[in-house]
Parts: sequence; C-alpha cells; structure tokens
Amino acid sequence: MSLTRRYFKSDITFSSAAAIALVIATMGLSGCKTSEVMNNGYIFDPQSLALAPVGSSREQVLLSLGTPSTTATFDGEVFYYISQKRTRAVAFMKPKLVDQNILAIYFDKDGVVKQEANYTLKDGKVFDMISRTTPTGGRDITFLQQILQGGGSGVNGARNFLNNLNPGQ
Repeated sequence: MSLTRRYFKSDITFSSAAAIALVIATMGLSGCKTSEVMNNGYIFDPQSLALAPVGSSREQVLLSLGTPSTTATFDGEVFYYISQKRTRAVAFMKPKLVDQNILAIYFDKDGVVKQEANYTLKDGKVFDMISRTTPTGGRDITFLQQILQGGGSGVNGARNFLNNLNPGQ
C-alpha cells in the first residue's frame, strides 16, 4: 500500500477556484477607500503670512496671501481666509468637520494692516459656509401638521376647498 496522496481533478479545480476567488476579493477590498481627508478653502503658509505683517499695505497682503475667501466692510475693511478640514470613514458617509481656521486681516481706514487674528473651532460655533439656504421666520411645520390644521380655519377651510373643486355650487 502506497502512502502517497493522490490528487484528483476535482481537488485541483477547487484549489484554483479558491485562489481566484481570494485574488478577486482582495482586489475588491483594496479598492475600498477608508478615512478620506478633505481640505477645503485657503490653507495659508506661515512664510507667506510673515510677508504681510502689521503695518503693511492692502496690496502687499493681496500679493503675499492672494485673494481672500470673503471680505467684510464694517468699520474698515477685513479680509477673511477660511479653511476647513473634514474627514469621512467611508466614501458614502457624511463628512465630519475636524478643523476650521479663519485668518482675519483687519485694515484701518488708510488701508494699512492694524491686526491679524486666527480663529479656530474653539473660538466660535461651527457654521456651514455654503448651505445655499436662507432661514426664515415663523414656524416650521411638517406635512402631517399641515393636514391636521386643515388649511386654516377647520370647517371653513374644508368648505373653501370643496367650493374651489366645484365653483358653480
């Protein structure tokens, strides 16, 4: 009796199929990107900030830091350079705000830098810079609450609704 192992065609086919499945699964999982980091806005360089110290002109600030993200014209002019860092674990999840920096350059009435300030998340509340929505006054009610209110004045609202359906009656 021989102690050598005999390999059958079905054993070889199963081994090769398992190897191919393992390669395909590895390639598929390697395509999944996790922990994506997104940097948005203006990320300033300390060297370029040093080129626009307190006492420099507005033009010098524009040349060294570039065009600001936004400006304000209260009591003088202010340039805001805004940057945000967001992360998300998986590509389809909502990004989470991790860091936010706002570099504010304040000018006096002559256009000379009088103050520089760097605001972070701990200095204020988180706000969405591009929400494209305008909040309005009044109450926000749901569709179900609108139906239960009956369009205004209960029986009169129903009567007006029916009259609008049959204007001749």
